[in-house]
Amino acid sequence: MAESTDKTDLPQQTRRNFLDTLEIDTRLLGMIGAFVVICVVFDVWTGGRFLTPRNIFNLTIQTVSVAIMATGMVFVIVTRHIDLSVGALLATCSGVMAMTQTAWLPGALGLELGSPMIAPIAILVGLIVGTLIGSFHGWLIGYLTIPAFIVTLGGLFVWRNVAWHLSAGQTIGPLDPTFLKLGGISGTLGASGSWILGLLATGFSLYLLFNARRSKLAHGFPVKPMWAELTIAGIVSAAILGFVWILNSYEVPARRLAREFAAAGKEMPEGYTEVYGVPYSVLILIAVALVMTVVAQRTRLGRYIFATGGNPEAAQLSGIRVRLLTVKIFAIVGFLCALSAVVASARLTYHTNDIGTLDELRVIAAAVIGGTALSGGIGTIYGAILGALIMQSLQSGMAMVGVEAPYQNIVVGIVLVFAVYVDIVYRKRTGD
Repeated sequence: MAESTDKTDLPQQTRRNFLDTLEIDTRLLGMIGAFVVICVVFDVWTGGRFLTPRNIFNLTIQTVSVAIMATGMVFVIVTRHIDLSVGALLATCSGVMAMTQTAWLPGALGLELGSPMIAPIAILVGLIVGTLIGSFHGWLIGYLTIPAFIVTLGGLFVWRNVAWHLSAGQTIGPLDPTFLKLGGISGTLGASGSWILGLLATGFSLYLLFNARRSKLAHGFPVKPMWAELTIAGIVSAAILGFVWILNSYEVPARRLAREFAAAGKEMPEGYTEVYGVPYSVLILIAVALVMTVVAQRTRLGRYIFATGGNPEAAQLSGIRVRLLTVKIFAIVGFLCALSAVVASARLTYHTNDIGTLDELRVIAAAVIGGTALSGGIGTIYGAILGALIMQSLQSGMAMVGVEAPYQNIVVGIVLVFAVYVDIVYRKRTGD
């Protein structure tokens, strides 16, 4: 008798335990667990001040700049390179955008701060500069075969001092009001916009989950039990909507609202309140994460990147243009450094010479803590973002309890070494 081909009768995968049934990445689960432990410990240590909506909001916008660059660093490390220049490149791009807003555009075109064209032109100029510098690094590494460590170490010194030269060592500000909305507390979606975003993000996530299940069924692959799918869907939905709820719980101070009403010549109604909601900078990070994940998992470029990292010689023999690929990777990193410069300088509301200092080490640490293997071939975008969040949580928590900056860096260094050791042990046990 012929076997039934009904898709509902397809065998489900044999599972060893609950986590296997849910198909949860144990490395990801471990990072989430570490983040939760850090939050709980510092919340207890600070008497409940760490997990307040205000601190979570600040923690979020402080993480964005490093997290954006960390997504690009994943590609660099996956292909067995390193980039020590990202912090200095951020400073140069920040200086270029600040000078464009405050000196070059007003002098050349007569545009003043507040003009609708100031922010878009400044951002475009910064993105072009960052991409060109990154491409130049990639050309030196790929075509002249100079080691990435040397090229980017030289870039660290060069671009840090180019940034100083652009501003003659001075702080540049104030910056354009529209520009400032992309990095700080002045640019948020508000309550309604944040809930709309949360619902759309939840719906999109559920669509991806169940579309993946439908695709597996269509091709005859085993699938998780429906209860496991629903459990994952519930966890994802709760995480997204919970995040929005927390940010919507952070109210704008009454004094600030009063000043805004007074500036508009109006009287603030009694009992009037507003909330900040999701910052625009977080939207930028979400967009970067989605694009970089699609590039890594669904494009030829992504397949070439991971193939090259896994075995560069075999990739070269298979026809992959490794030299051109190197240029593309470092161009992406340069673009992301410029985008991070937008967020970082907008959050500070000005450009300063020490902007991005030590960011190169924070970015590398975020990628490595997030599971990117220094030996190449392995890494995830979401892991790098979570690694950046863990690092920022550590630093913010230590600052809140009064730990001095040198000791904060000592702890971060210890955590980085420990994370690499744990990753090595994990790969040996799992055979990755």
